[in-house]
Parts: sequence; C-alpha cells; structure tokens
Amino acid sequence: MSAQSEPRGERELIAAIARRLGRRPPPDGLVRGPGDDAAVTRAGKFAVTSIDTVVEGVHLSLATHSPADAGHKALGAALSDLAAMGAWCGEAYVSLAVPPALGPARALELVEGMADLADRTGATIAGGDVVSASELVVTVTVVGWADSAEALAYRDGARAGDLVGVTGQLGGSAAGLLLLQGLEATLPRATRDALLERHRRPEPRLALGRALATTGASAMIDVSDGIATDARHLADASGVAVAVELDTLPLDDGVAEVAEAADRDPAQLAVTGGEDYELLFTAPPECRSDLERAAGGSRLTWIGRVTSGGGLVLRSGDGRSLDLSGFEHL
Repeated sequence: MSAQSEPRGERELIAAIARRLGRRPPPDGLVRGPGDDAAVTRAGKFAVTSIDTVVEGVHLSLATHSPADAGHKALGAALSDLAAMGAWCGEAYVSLAVPPALGPARALELVEGMADLADRTGATIAGGDVVSASELVVTVTVVGWADSAEALAYRDGARAGDLVGVTGQLGGSAAGLLLLQGLEATLPRATRDALLERHRRPEPRLALGRALATTGASAMIDVSDGIATDARHLADASGVAVAVELDTLPLDDGVAEVAEAADRDPAQLAVTGGEDYELLFTAPPECRSDLERAAGGSRLTWIGRVTSGGGLVLRSGDGRSLDLSGFEHL
C-alpha cells in the first residue's frame, strides 16, 4: 500500500473497508451490506448466532501478531462457534475499536486479514462499526443457518456409552504461544512456523462440523479454552461424566519438544492450552464408522467415553486421574 493510498481518519478508513469488502460479488442472501445504517439479508429457516471478542493484551499482542493476524483470529474464533453447532456459515458483523497507536492503515490491514478468511470460508462481512478506544478490541457477531433445529449439534446431547472424539491435532496453539513468549526449543524451521501459525491464525472447522452434526454426533463443542475446560462444559450441559485418556490425544508436531523445553508434560500442555479450535464431540459407538467416512480426509481421534454421573475425568497413561483446568477469563 502506498503512502498516498493509506486511509486517513475514520471516514477514509470506513470507505477503504467498504471497498475491500466489495471485491467479492454479494452472495444471494445479502440484499444490502456495508454502506447503509443496517444490513439487509434473506433469512434461512433457523438462525444460529454467536458473538466473540478479541482484546489486545488478553487474546493477543500486537508485538507478536500482525494486524492481519488479529483480524483473522477474531473472525476465526467466532466462526468456530458455528462449526461447533454444525451450521452453514452466513453473515458476520464487526465492531472495531481502534487505539490511536494502531492508525487507519494498520486497522485496514486487520480488516484485510479478516476479509481474506471470510473469502475462503464463504462468510459475508455484512456490516459493522468503527470507534476509537484506548486498546484494540474486535468484536464479531456471526450468523449461521440451518434447515432444521435437528440438523444442529448441541452441548447437551451426550449420553452414557457414547464415544468421545476430537478433530485434528491438539496443543499446537499453546506451543506456539510459548514460542512467541520467548521459549527456546530445538525444532525444524517448518515445524516452528507451523506452531506459530496455529496460534496466530486458527482455522474454523466449518465443513467438518456440518459433516459431524448430520452424521451422528450427539454433542459437540469447539476447543477454545482447552479440553480440560471444554469437555467439562459438555459434561455439565449433558448431565453425564466425560472420561478422556490423555495418552490418546493427537498432538501437533513439535508439541512434545516445546513441552520438554518448558518442563511440561506434552498431553497436559495440550489439554489445558486452548485455542486449537478443533471440535470435541460425542457419538454413539454404532456411528463411529459413518463419522469417520463423513470426515473424509480430516483426522478424527477417539479419546474417551461418556459414562453416567457427572464431571470430567482426565486419566494419565499410568491410570491416575488428574485435576486440570483450561483457560478461564474470570
């Protein structure tokens, strides 16, 4: 971006944002997007709505994340909630609080990162607001759609006897954060870069969430705060006990090396770290093969079982039950 094309002030920033969001032809569901006082959309049968906020100093630091990273992360975290419900991706609405030190040009870079992810996932950034603030705060409301309430997955559907599964690999975001904080670990350059990317730019599992929800997943939640917290949410909502075997967790490449450098157990780092944005789900045993087929080339790992009772049981490889917690804001 040349100095002449950089936006100066709120009006030029808003105009630049509208131009960036207007590059993609409007989808059929969007009647009127950015530029009016409100967006106008054609609604589906069932709306699935979530809101997420990213705050500098809490979720990221601009010393270790680019503005584009911040935009990607804010939208990715919100879209992950739709993935956990099994909804089709729809519209996103963005509130951007910009500190003076960031400036309009870097604020537009943030929107570029968000818009690039929206382009790839099919999300439509349909509107928003820009204000000045003492720190960077990005709040994203997303609206997904479903043809029926029964096509969605909820947290309260787990039943005793269900299997517990997780998509993808775990621990990469927590390991990436430790590296960003200055931890020294011996890793191949490609592995290190992949761990940093896992932390800076989470990928919402939208298509996989729909596949699991429609193929037999009885309950589902995204792994935002770590399995040690998120599996407990699922257990509490369903009124069951969830048992997870830590030695079955699928770890990202490099997590073991980073954990060793930090004098941490790799599985415990993975289960408490959070921000992997994979999907934790339960399913009846008879649905196992169908779910694996529906996942296509995506990895599913079976890590435990649902039993009667309540709460979360985390078992180490030697059979001990561990009392661990993931991230909590308050």
